[in-house]
Parts: sequence; C-alpha cells; structure tokens
Amino acid sequence: MTDRSQLATSFLPLPGSPPVEWRIEPGLTPYPQALAFMEAQAEAIRAGTASELVWLVEHPALYTAGTSARIEDLIDPERFPVFAAGRGGEYTYHGPGQRVAYVMLDLKRRREDVRAFVAALEAWIIATLAAFNVRGERREDRVGVWVVRPDRPPMPDGSPAEDKIAAIGIRLRRWVSFHGIAINVEPDLGHFGGIVPCGVQEHGVTSLVDLGLPVTMADLDDALLAAFKTVFGSAAITPAERERA
Repeated sequence: MTDRSQLATSFLPLPGSPPVEWRIEPGLTPYPQALAFMEAQAEAIRAGTASELVWLVEHPALYTAGTSARIEDLIDPERFPVFAAGRGGEYTYHGPGQRVAYVMLDLKRRREDVRAFVAALEAWIIATLAAFNVRGERREDRVGVWVVRPDRPPMPDGSPAEDKIAAIGIRLRRWVSFHGIAINVEPDLGHFGGIVPCGVQEHGVTSLVDLGLPVTMADLDDALLAAFKTVFGSAAITPAERERA
C-alpha cells in the first residue's frame, strides 16, 4: 500500500477554480455554532451557492467525540462539555490557545481520494510548522502530526519519545469536506489529561510554546495561509477580514 507521504504532493483544484475563502473568527466560538455553520456551508458549497472556505477559530475548553470514540477513553467526563462531532477519529480536546482550522473544500474540484486528502492536510501542517523550524512528521499507523522529543527518555522499544502537536479529523458529504485540523500553539496541555487523545496512550501532547517557541496565534495564521497556498492553491482573505485587520 502506498504510504501517505507519496500521496501528498499537492491537492490543487481544477484550473480556473476561484480562490478559497479565508476567514479568521475573533474570540471563542461555541462548538454547536461551529457545527451548524459547517453543515450549512458544506451544503451551500455542493449546491454552488457558496465558496470553498477555510475558517480559523478558537473554542472554549471542551472535548469532542469522533465516530470511533470509545467511552473508556473519556477519563474525566465532568471536566468539560463533551460534544458528538460527527467527524472521523476519537476523542480530542479543543480550547483557548489552540488554532482550529475548519476546511470546507469541494474534492470534486481536486481529487476524490480521502487518503490523499488526509495526506494533503498533513503536508499543510508540516509545511506550517517548518516556518518555525519545527520538524513535524507523519506516522503511517497514526493520523496527525508528531514531533520527536530527544530531550526525553526513549520508548521501551528504544524508539525516540514523541508528542502530538496537531490533530486531524474530517468528514465528507457528497465530496465536500468539513471539520479539519487543530494545531497546538499555547493551550493548557493539562486539559488533554481528561481523555486519551485520539486513542493513543503511549505518546504525549505538545505545543509550539511547550517546545520553547514564542509563537503567537497571528504568527501561526500567517504561516498557515502561506503553506495552504502551496498545497491547496490560492486563498483570498474576505473583505470583512481586511476590515477587521
């Protein structure tokens, strides 16, 4: 089977496709509001009445459960609200200091290939992290992006310790994607202790600030936009975004 790195050279749209709309939401976005918005936007994209969209948000502290979530991985169900997300994957944490990028793309304009799409999302994250001299890596047996931690003792099998810095969870409806990625800038990493993140017990979670990098959310957003263009094609900041900036 082809590994995902060989699928991720690009996920560019058909020639002549309009730029993807790029929107940054201020403040903390309630999760039910985000779900409702994504559902409506995905339907409108398929109907041809809305543009493809990347929507950058932060959420208040909460846990989400993907379609593969196991109840035994919810260690502390009383800590934060828990929402059924409808995306693939297991439990994850969202909260202040974490950038969530909801990616609503029409894969019929690109490639009707779910594995290639996940690989492209990984490539986008890896290129974004590279802007801060962080080497993000993919793992064939685990979705998401990981960083090796040579400052910590190796694993029992002798392999290097590593932490997850970014999560991926998607859903497709009639080949329009929604949900997306989450990159840890400076969240409270202790809050991941209320779940088994993405069902992986043997590895930890980190953030850019935890790695010693004083990266702001605005810094990350700039890097996300530049890297997005190399993987997915052109993106345009909306007039409302320009006014807000």
